[in-house]
Amino acid sequence: MIRIARAAGAPTIDRRIYGQFAEHLGRCVYEGLWVGENSAIPHRNGIRKDVVTALRHIKVPVVRWPGGCFADEYHWLKGVGSDRQPMVNTHWGGVVESNEFGTHEYFELLHQLDAEAYINGNVGSGTVAEMQDWIEYMTLDATAPMAELRKRHGREQPWRVEFFGVGNESWGCGGNMLPLHYANQYRQFQTYVRQYGQHPISKIACGANADDYEWTEVLMARAAGHMDGLSLHYYTLPTGEWDVKGAALEFTDHEWHETIRQARRMDDLVARHAQIMDRHDPAKRVGLIVDEWGTWYDVETGTNPGFLYQQSTLRDAAVAAVTLNIFHRHADRVRMANIAQLVNVLQAMILTDGARMLTTPTYHVFDLYTDHQDAEYVDIARGSLGAEIDATASYKDGAYAISLTNTALDREISIEFELPGRIEDVLRAQVLGGAAATAHNTFDDPETVGLVELPVSVDGATVRVVLPPHAVATVRLAVAE
Repeated sequence: MIRIARAAGAPTIDRRIYGQFAEHLGRCVYEGLWVGENSAIPHRNGIRKDVVTALRHIKVPVVRWPGGCFADEYHWLKGVGSDRQPMVNTHWGGVVESNEFGTHEYFELLHQLDAEAYINGNVGSGTVAEMQDWIEYMTLDATAPMAELRKRHGREQPWRVEFFGVGNESWGCGGNMLPLHYANQYRQFQTYVRQYGQHPISKIACGANADDYEWTEVLMARAAGHMDGLSLHYYTLPTGEWDVKGAALEFTDHEWHETIRQARRMDDLVARHAQIMDRHDPAKRVGLIVDEWGTWYDVETGTNPGFLYQQSTLRDAAVAAVTLNIFHRHADRVRMANIAQLVNVLQAMILTDGARMLTTPTYHVFDLYTDHQDAEYVDIARGSLGAEIDATASYKDGAYAISLTNTALDREISIEFELPGRIEDVLRAQVLGGAAATAHNTFDDPETVGLVELPVSVDGATVRVVLPPHAVATVRLAVAE
């Protein structure tokens, strides 16, 4: 039996850990989110209603935009006003980007989602003046050129920008910079991300690629005082190799376990980057922002290889749960994360096919984990449930939420918890599972995988559940303490 209890000084699990990422890549923005005001697909101000309804259900807290690699070739002035200027999306398929979805449309999306803004600025091919003008355009309430331009484009009041990323993957597609060069660039560019209203903008510096600890060391040593967050990117590849990553739908038992093992690498990465940050920032003022993470497979046969479209199975659900559990364990330092990506790209919440839409197993994990948003972290001793069970717990509003993942492929596992008081009510008991680990939703059968009720047995302060193989579950219990 595992005892669950709160501990003094436990961190809060920031709701922004469940953040999303929407890049101008493939069909994420166009079709996935934006269909335009003349579309026959039901929409509100050009943004499709079905997608917004689904995303509001999982309480999306923040959306990162416009990239990704696209951010460092994006020039924002081409995407405002009535005379939009197309460009070529050189990173993702070489397609023509219409710039029909720009700053105003992004904030309309946030308004409909009731989510916060996380905008990535262009350091790789942009200028300090361009970034400064964008900040003024979005946030300045004064008689000044950029604010007046915004008003002429139909927006009288400024928007609120909660987070601003100064460049993206500056070690790679964002400029192929060395850490000291980027640290100097960051210090210069961030100076002009000014606060014009009463709400400060949290400045996010481009952080490391996976295990590049030198990058974190240099950035923290040279620029920690000028940043509010430092990013980290890590993708789960079944093979660990970029050239041949593995298929999304057809995988062996070995590939299942290797994928879970690769996902668990995130724990070591976060811990080691956090140790470096702790030396330079012992007060933990600077947040670790894991703003790109998720599974990445070989592209689906017959699709544009630059669009990164892939299906999502119960394997992806397990990866999502395992990774979110890691972020919970490091909630004292991890303040935001943004899974890649929101719709139709990589480990997406939602897939669309014209007017049709479906939610993925990963979406349902985010649904199961809404109970942890802004809750107090409750520790479960690692290994206490055995090697095949991954778990996390939290406390909020008089109730404990416990999420469990069974990574075993062929056997159910019985689990028993003792809580610190009598269980008065079972507020939630749901499980995500399927007949096989490869189970997934299709447009012809969009409800193959979804949440169902999980039987629970309660006796005083004790709860017992039986978790099916390759499944993720959450139970939330009101307790009299």
